[in-house]
Amino acid sequence: MKIDRLIGILSILLQKDMVTSAELSEKFEVSQRTILRDIDAIGKAGIPIVSQQGQGGGFYIMDGYRVDRTLLSSDDMKVILAGLKSLDSVSGTNRYRRLMDKICADSPSVNSGEHIIIDLSSWDKAAVSDKIELIKTAMEKQETISFTYFSAKGETRRVIEPYHLVYQWASWYVWGYCTKRCDWRMFKLTRMTQVISTGCRRAEREVPEYTCDKLAHAKGGVKAKVKFDKSQKWRIIDEFGTDIPQFDEQGDILVDFEWSDTESFYNYILTFGDKAEILSPEQYRKEFKKLAKKIFECY
Repeated sequence: MKIDRLIGILSILLQKDMVTSAELSEKFEVSQRTILRDIDAIGKAGIPIVSQQGQGGGFYIMDGYRVDRTLLSSDDMKVILAGLKSLDSVSGTNRYRRLMDKICADSPSVNSGEHIIIDLSSWDKAAVSDKIELIKTAMEKQETISFTYFSAKGETRRVIEPYHLVYQWASWYVWGYCTKRCDWRMFKLTRMTQVISTGCRRAEREVPEYTCDKLAHAKGGVKAKVKFDKSQKWRIIDEFGTDIPQFDEQGDILVDFEWSDTESFYNYILTFGDKAEILSPEQYRKEFKKLAKKIFECY
């Protein structure tokens, strides 16, 4: 729809110092003639768009101009502001605050009544904010980054071509091409140390679409039945949804598990303490008993 495209063009103009009609044409998949008409429509709406001719030219919003709130509804603006503030919660700069100032136009009707708070920062904000800014800069320059990474398999030094910063599972990740594994990988920012930009240009390659497989760990050859105490119903609902298929006579919860590997499966069951019991197969019961005994011997 045209209104959606106009809002999209306006958003880009607010975030970039200058943009060409060719870039906008490619972005919105319309002709440059259509983009020029859209730019004219935005100008007629009262937003001063400056056109700079020649090589290196393009369109930009006149310096110091603030977008009037009537361009979008108050409810729409509140959603946009909530999103921008969420980015400000992890940013080490004020860029999102400046963008908010341009959009808000100091309008009390837009800024008041903020009932939605989105905080994307980690418990230790300093652990991710600097990394996010460094990775964003590297992506903009199309350069690789290097870092030391800590995982269950040990400590390694990695070089990756970063393509996406991802916030999911309540944590920040960077997704890109790992030169060590020669494959696409996801890395958790809190497990990364000594992060630097290498200054080296990333390779030209076909980038696959990023997909989120939240339950990748719950797929594989480990199959077991586990009983959870009824007091843990809140957690089972939180992690697996409200459709709980089985209960025993005491009201305890029975779950048929499928997991990627026994080590991570046992570690997950341990988080329930004495409120979870592996019922079958017997092999997993015996292995888990040995693990519990080792933990007991530590004390």
